[in-house]
Amino acid sequence: MNGADVKNAGDWRGRHLGTRTVAYDDTKPILYALAVGARAADLDLVFERDLRVLPTFALTLAQWAPDVLGSAGAFDVTTAVHGTQRLAVRRPLPASGEITMDARVAEVWDKGRAAVFDVAVESDHFEATWSLFAPGRGAFGGERGPSAATRPEAVPDHTTQVATQPNQAALYRLLGDRHHLHIDPDAAKVAGMPRPIMHGLCTLAAVTLPLAAATGAHPADLVELEGRFAAPVFPGDRLTLAAWTGGGDGARFEAAVDGTTVLSAGRVRFEEVP
Repeated sequence: MNGADVKNAGDWRGRHLGTRTVAYDDTKPILYALAVGARAADLDLVFERDLRVLPTFALTLAQWAPDVLGSAGAFDVTTAVHGTQRLAVRRPLPASGEITMDARVAEVWDKGRAAVFDVAVESDHFEATWSLFAPGRGAFGGERGPSAATRPEAVPDHTTQVATQPNQAALYRLLGDRHHLHIDPDAAKVAGMPRPIMHGLCTLAAVTLPLAAATGAHPADLVELEGRFAAPVFPGDRLTLAAWTGGGDGARFEAAVDGTTVLSAGRVRFEEVP
C-alpha cells in the first residue's frame, strides 16, 4: 500500500511496516557510545573487553521503520518532524550479533491541523516508538490522543551542564541517519536553520549518561526512556539538564539551551541494583 491509496491518515493504524534483521559487530556500539558522549575512561562502554551496550543504541538499529512509513507516502517527509521518542528495554543488547525487528503503525492521533503517527518497533531486546508529527494530515475524525506530561512544579533535585561537541552530529550520522540537515550547511539553510543541527536521538541519548550518574545508576542499566523534542540543538551547544528523581516510576527531566527548552516531558528509569 502507498500514500496514493490512503486518503484518511487514520487508515494507516495497524499497518505492518515489515520485518528486518540487522547485524553488527562491536565497532558500532563503541562508536555509538563515543558519539553520545561516553569518555575514553568509560572502558565498559568503549573497550571491547567486557563491553556493555548502551540500550539507546537500539534506536539506530530500528531507524529504518519510520523511514519506511514516510517512503510509503503516509505523510510529507519534507514537513513531518520527530515529535517524541520512547524506548522500553526487555533485555541487554549483545556486543555483536543480529537483531530481528518487527514494525507497525501502532496508532494515529488526530491533532486537528496535523496527525501524529506512532511507529512501534519490537524485538526480543526492546520496543521503541517514534511519534511523528505530520502537518496537514489531521482532521480525519480520530481521537486526539494523550497530552505531554507537564513540568514538575518542584525545584529540580539535580541540575547539571551537558556539553555537546562541534563534531558530534558528524560522528553520530555514521550510525545510519545521514540526513543532510545534520552535516550540510546548505541543507540546513533550506530547512530554516542557521547551520546543521544535532540529531534529536543523539541529544536524548547524551542526557542519559548524566541522568544515570545523578541517580547512582550505570547508563547501560537503562530500562525506560521517553522525551519530546521541543527545539533544535546545535553541535557545540551546552545543555542545562534538570532532573526530578523523587518519583516511583523513574526520574523526570528537561533540558534547555540558553533558557530555551529543547527536551521536555522527559522520563527515564534505570534498573535498580539490589
